[in-house]
Parts: sequence; structure tokens; C-alpha cells
Amino acid sequence: MKVLILSNNDIGILKFRRELIQELTKKNETFIAIPEGNFNPKIRDLKSEIIDIPLSRRGMNPLNDFALFIKYFSLIKKINPDVVLTYTIKPNIYGGLAASLNKARYISNITGLGTAVEKNGFLQKITIFLYRLGLKQADTVFFQNKSNKNFFDEKKIVAINSRIIPGSGVNLDHYQVLKYPTTEKTVFLFIGRVIKEKGIDQYLEAAVYIKKKYQNVEFHILGAADEKYIKLLGEMSREGTVVYHGRKDDIREFHKISHCTIHPSYYPEGMSNVLLESAASGRPIITTNRPGCKEVVDDGVNGFIFKEVDTQDLIQKIEKFISLDYKSKKNMGLAGREKVEREFSRSIVVDEYLKAIYK
Repeated sequence: MKVLILSNNDIGILKFRRELIQELTKKNETFIAIPEGNFNPKIRDLKSEIIDIPLSRRGMNPLNDFALFIKYFSLIKKINPDVVLTYTIKPNIYGGLAASLNKARYISNITGLGTAVEKNGFLQKITIFLYRLGLKQADTVFFQNKSNKNFFDEKKIVAINSRIIPGSGVNLDHYQVLKYPTTEKTVFLFIGRVIKEKGIDQYLEAAVYIKKKYQNVEFHILGAADEKYIKLLGEMSREGTVVYHGRKDDIREFHKISHCTIHPSYYPEGMSNVLLESAASGRPIITTNRPGCKEVVDDGVNGFIFKEVDTQDLIQKIEKFISLDYKSKKNMGLAGREKVEREFSRSIVVDEYLKAIYK
């Protein structure tokens, strides 16, 4: 078979689709259409042919988006794949439509609603209309959480075979249970893009309050920062309120020193990989009641859930965690690992894809 994968970046392909690609390339000729990126050489090592198709991940520009559709249409016509796999909004919409017009089978993955779909308004109406066109002839549509699927069902966007898979899953060999830290300091970890929608404001506000009240506490931050936060993070780092590390490719070294991951996101994501990887490493998690986050937490068992954009509720959950004894914290992390093994292993996701492709 010929398999064509359409996505919007190289990092997502390498981090979250690697195992699927490895399975596909055992028996099939695999093509991956993504923009040029730093990780493309590593993707080529997976024995796949990469086709450079630039696209803007954010915003809508009619001319650029039409050009993207034409590129997808021409590519599918040229390769004549047996199946097309699409990820993220623009590949789902324009890749799906191009596959449909070429009468190619295609499987789409809704990796999150995105702000354009979640917020009411003209842009939402346009995006929903485009989604109906793009997903109309899809063989299968995968959703990463129940809330996203319900939204698409209510809006009558998807009328064919659709089902929920556990996000991108997590590689349980790569993210193994780490020894729980025995240091006197309680170390909290924020992982993600430092942008407003990821809840960085609530994290920083909580850090200021907790640091004044408790001595043996540290708040670490990993991730590329939005320009407006760079100066603030520098100032708070010099004051000792937080420790900012910037973007890191391998976060496992930071899980080793961390007692708990705090993910205060209210971004419309499909399933939080930050939470899956933290739980797989044996770390308790504190996160919001948002779809894509709350599914990874059994409240009070492997972490705590707080109300989104609610700093006071976050502070209460942090204090609740601090008050736990060492054994309770460690067992909370181990419970998270068990939950991930049971519900979120990447092998589950790969198996679902192979069933859909070969059916």
C-alpha cells in the first residue's frame, strides 16, 4: 500500500506518530507531507519520504489556504495513495477535501477544537462549514476526547464512522517510572508554551503566593515563551520566584527532580501530552477541568483538578498537595502510571489506526 500523512509540523510527527510510522513502513510505502523543519532528518530515518509543503499553522488567509488545497490535491493525484492520514485543522479540512475529490480513502484526527472553533462568531461558522466539507467523505474520524466528539455531533459536522481514541497515547518505554525525589523541597513543574491560554498567569500568581507562605518550594518552567512573557520570566527568575529553563527537547531529566506537574491550561486541546508523559513518569498532576486535561486525572487519586482560570482554586490544590506525606505523593504518582498503562498506552492508538487502515 501507499500511505500519505498530512500534518502541520515535524515535531508532532516525530514525538507522537513515530510508532505508527514505524509500523506502517514495515509493509507500506509511506509519504509525509509537512513543512520543512529541524526534525525532518530524523523523520527520514523512519524510512519515509518527506514532501515539503509549507503552511501557516495559525489564522486564515483565503489565498494561502486555497494554495494549500491545490498542493494537497496535486500531491494526492500524483502519489495516488491507498489511504491518507490527516492531523490538525488545515490538513484535516483541505487535505480531506483534496482526498475526497481524488476519491482517495482518508482518516482524520481531531487533535483539538482550536480557538477558531471554540469561540462563537463568524470565524467559527466558517471553520465549521469547512470542516463539513473536509470530513464529509472520511472513512474514519478519530477524536481525542468526548467533549470534542459531542461538539462535532451537535453541529452535525461528522455523520459517518467516528470514535474516541486516547489522544496520541504515550510511549511507555520512553517514559518510564522515575524514582520519586526525596529532597526536602517540593518541586513543581510547568511544561508547555508560555502563553496565556496555557494558564501561565495562574501558575505565576500561585507561585508568588506559595513562595511567600512556604519555604521549601520551587516552581520550574519549561517551554518557549511568548515575547510578552520573556521580561517577566527573567525578573521572576532573578527574584527566585520561579526557575525558567526555556525550551527543552527531553523533559525526562526535569521529571527526575519534580514532585508534581502543574498544567493550568484552558487551551482547546485534544488530549494533553504533557499530562500523559508526566503520569507515565510516575508524577502526580494538578490540572484544570478542561476537556483534554481532566480525562488524565482521577481527582484525589493520581492528582487534583481545579477550575480553569481560577488562581485561588489552583492555590488550594497546591497547598493540598504540599500537605501530603511523602508516601502519599509517591503513591499518587504510581497511580497515574497505572492509569496511563491501562487507558493511554500509545500501542492502543497504533492498533486503532491499523484496524482502520486495513479494514
